[in-house]
Amino acid sequence: MRSSFNPAEDGPSRSHWHTLATLMPYLWPQGRPDLRFRVVVAMVLLALAKVAIVFIPFVYKEVIDTLNITGGDETTATVIAIPVLMILAYGAARVAGQAFGELRDAVFAKVGQNALRMVALQVFRHLHRLSLAFHLDRQTGGLSRVIERGTKGIDFLLRFSLFNILPTLLELSLVCGVLLINYGPGYSTITLISVGVYILFTLTITEWRLKHRREMNRTDSEASTRAIDSLLNFETVKYFGNEGHEADRFNQSMARYEIAAVRSQTSLALLNIGQGVIIAFGMCTVMVLAAKGVIDKELTIGDFVLINTFMMQLYQPLGFLGFVYREIKQSLVDMDKMFELINVHAEVADEPDAVPLQITDGAVTFEGVDFGYGPDRQILHGVDFSVPAGHTVAIVGPSGAGKSTISRILFRFYDVQGGRVLIDGQDVRDVTQASLRANVGIVPQDTVLFNDSIRYNIRYGRVDATDEEIEAAAKLAQIHDFITALPDGYESAVGERGLKLSGGEKQRVAIARTILKDPAILLFDEATSALDSQTEKEIQAALRLVSRDRTTLVIAHRLSTIVDADEIIVLEAGHIVERGRHEALLAASGVYSAMWQRQQEQAEALQQLQRLDKDDLSLNKVPAE
Repeated sequence: MRSSFNPAEDGPSRSHWHTLATLMPYLWPQGRPDLRFRVVVAMVLLALAKVAIVFIPFVYKEVIDTLNITGGDETTATVIAIPVLMILAYGAARVAGQAFGELRDAVFAKVGQNALRMVALQVFRHLHRLSLAFHLDRQTGGLSRVIERGTKGIDFLLRFSLFNILPTLLELSLVCGVLLINYGPGYSTITLISVGVYILFTLTITEWRLKHRREMNRTDSEASTRAIDSLLNFETVKYFGNEGHEADRFNQSMARYEIAAVRSQTSLALLNIGQGVIIAFGMCTVMVLAAKGVIDKELTIGDFVLINTFMMQLYQPLGFLGFVYREIKQSLVDMDKMFELINVHAEVADEPDAVPLQITDGAVTFEGVDFGYGPDRQILHGVDFSVPAGHTVAIVGPSGAGKSTISRILFRFYDVQGGRVLIDGQDVRDVTQASLRANVGIVPQDTVLFNDSIRYNIRYGRVDATDEEIEAAAKLAQIHDFITALPDGYESAVGERGLKLSGGEKQRVAIARTILKDPAILLFDEATSALDSQTEKEIQAALRLVSRDRTTLVIAHRLSTIVDADEIIVLEAGHIVERGRHEALLAASGVYSAMWQRQQEQAEALQQLQRLDKDDLSLNKVPAE
C-alpha cells in the first residue's frame, strides 16, 4: 500500500493490465444481474452490427453485377426488379448496421455510467477516510485534475476499446475469412500484412509521441494547482500586491504546456502521412490484384467493387487507430493515477473489531501520551491529564507547545505513538471513528464555512435537523437576530470559505453548528483568539452557555478567557510544566504567572493607545461656528 501520492508524477506505477483488472469488477458488478444482462446484450448487438456491415459489400456486388448484365433471356421487368430489391436490401443492411450499433450504445450506457459513478464515489469516500497528514500535503488543484482525468479516461476506454478496437478486430477477422474463402489466400494475406504494418507503424510512432502528451498532462496539473492555490489565497495575493508574480508563475506552467502541445501536434503530421502511405499501398495492391482477376474473367466487376468496399470499410476505423491507441494508453495512465488514490494507505483506520463509543459521563483522559509528526519532530512527551465529566480543563502555552496537537489526537486525526487517550475508560483506538467524532464537538479558531447558505452551514452539525432546531441553535449562539436582519435570512450565501461573514459571525455559526450536534464533549480550540475584545466577550458568553454541564476542553491563547476553568494545564515544548486553578498558578509565580503578566501589560498598553487615539480625535474636531 502506498502512503503518499503526488498528482504531478507522470509515469504509471503499475502495469496497464493491473489497471484494467481493477476496472473489470465495475463492468461486471456483483449483485447487479440487470447490468450483467446489459453487458451480454451489448456484446450480441456489437456482433450483429459487424455482421450487417460485412454483409453490405455482398449486396453491393450483386447490384453492380446485375446492372452489368448485357444480353441474355432476362425480361426487362426482371432486370429492373432485381436491382431494386438488392438496393433495398443494401439500404436495409446499412440501417441494420447503424441500428445495432446505436442500440448497443444505448444498452451499454447504464453499465458505463454506473461504473463511472461507482469508481468516482469510491475515490471520494477514500479521500475522506485518509488521515489529516495526507490532506495537509495534498495539492488540491492537481488532485482534482487527477480525478477528473481518471473518470474521463474510464469513459473513453469503455467507448473506444469496447466499441472501436474490439469491433474492428472482429471485422478484420470476418473480412479476411471472406477473402480467403471466396477469393483465395492472396487477398487475405495482403490485407493482413498491410493492416499489420499499419498497426505496427501507428503504435511505434504513437508511443514516441506519448512523452509529449505526458508532459502536457504534467504541466496542465501544475498550472491548475498554481491557479487554484492562487485563487484560494486571493486576499493574500492582494495584500502583497503579487498579482504579477502569480500571473508569471501561471504563465511559466502554461508556456511549458504550450511547448509540449506544439510538439505533440506537429508530430501528429508524421503519423498521419505515414498512415496514408500504408493505406494507399495496401488498397492499391489489392485493387491491382482484383483488376487483374476481372481482366482474366476470373472476377466480375461486382467482385472488384466488393473487395474495394471491404478495404474502405476496414481502413476507415483504422484511420483512428493512432488517436485511439494514444488516448486509450493515456486513459490507462490517468486511470492508474486515480486508482493510486485508492491505494494510498489510510494511516488512521478503524480496527476490525472496533465498536461504537459508549458515552456514560463523557470523561476524557490522556495517559502518558507521546506523539510526533515525524522521527525528528516530537511534539508531546508523556502528557497526563484528565477532564472529569461536566468539568472544564484549559490548556495554555506558547506557540508550538503542542496545544492544537492535543485536539487533533482527541478527534483521532492522528494516532499516538505512546500512551493512550480514553473516553469513559474506552481507548479511542478501539472504537469507531464515526462514533468518536459524533460525540465530540469543536469550535475551532479558524472557522471555514461551505460556500452555501447560513442554514446549510448550521445544519451541517446534524444534517437531519429541522428548520426549527436550526433556528433554536442560532438563538443560543446569539446569531439569530443577525441572520433574520439579512435580506435573504437563513438562505443568505456565506461565500467561499465564509468570506462574506466577519470573524465573529463565522464563530457564532460554528457555535450554532456545535449546539445542533449536541455532543457529550466540547473542544474549543483557541475559538476567540482572532477576535476583538468586544466580540470575544460576546462569543465567550455563548460558549459558556453551550458548555454548561458538559465535559469541556479549552485550548486558549488569551488567558483571560479561562480564569474560571476547573483546571489549567500549562504546556511547554510538549511537556506539562504547571497545572492548577488560576489563582494557585498566579501565586506560584511560574510560567503561567509570567504569561499572565505579559498579557496584562499588553492589554494595558493597547488600552492606553486607544485612549490616545480618542484624545487625538477630540482635539482634531473642528468647532462649530
